[in-house]
Amino acid sequence: MSKYILIIFAIILVGCSSKSSIIVDNYKYIQKDTTSGKDWKLVWKDDFDKEEIDITKWTKIPKNTADWGNYMTSDPKCYDLSKGKLYLKGIVNSDTISDSRPFLTGGIYTKGKFAFQYGKIEIRAKLESAKGAWPAIWMLAEDKKYGSYPKNGEIDIMEHLNFDDIIYQTTHSYYTLELKEKDNPPYYKTIKVDTEQYNVYGLEWYPDKLVYTLNGNETYTYPKLEGVDASQWPFDQPFYILIDQQLGGSWVGKANSDDLPVQMIIDWVKVYQ
Repeated sequence: MSKYILIIFAIILVGCSSKSSIIVDNYKYIQKDTTSGKDWKLVWKDDFDKEEIDITKWTKIPKNTADWGNYMTSDPKCYDLSKGKLYLKGIVNSDTISDSRPFLTGGIYTKGKFAFQYGKIEIRAKLESAKGAWPAIWMLAEDKKYGSYPKNGEIDIMEHLNFDDIIYQTTHSYYTLELKEKDNPPYYKTIKVDTEQYNVYGLEWYPDKLVYTLNGNETYTYPKLEGVDASQWPFDQPFYILIDQQLGGSWVGKANSDDLPVQMIIDWVKVYQ
């Protein structure tokens, strides 16, 4: 009888050790750094099929002092959920007495509610265009392991400007922004995209590289390098997700009210480990 008990115990141990990730603080999904990514398993998703934004997963991004955050708001006019789609809008502000800003923009993030380290993320979305429109899908460090920005890095899965027929996929860090090491390795790439269609914007994140994707196809890889400043790779800590319909800024230029409203439509978000 003891022989069978030992066999069952061994099976249990194997099953436990095969799990690809652990959960820290009930919301940080940390994948083993030995995982190859060949057998992805869904660990978190949102299909936006509820009547309201799921506040257990997302928070509306508040106004902030960053270039992209000038017009962020929780105003309901910048958000809509309909038929399994989330609409994040950039609009002309119709009430400048209550809020003096000329424009308002909607965005959501998972900060404090979901973060992950290593794995795959995909977001199916459709972009609209306008002068000054700057929709973005990106990630920032949850715990700020290395100090203040930009020491913890930034992963820009998708950024779109104005009426462009390209998107930007970019890797930022102290290494690229402060040390100006933008070619060793190249820190971004532009990719042609049909904004009239829904596209799946993605990233496969490994301990030694970031592999950006579009509609399941690899587009750009940012590798971890040996023999360079350590700030080149702050991507060994949990990151949270941001999705926002930004307006205006030093990079995209001024917004044109004649082109508004504009929106980014999100179908779903899925994270695998």
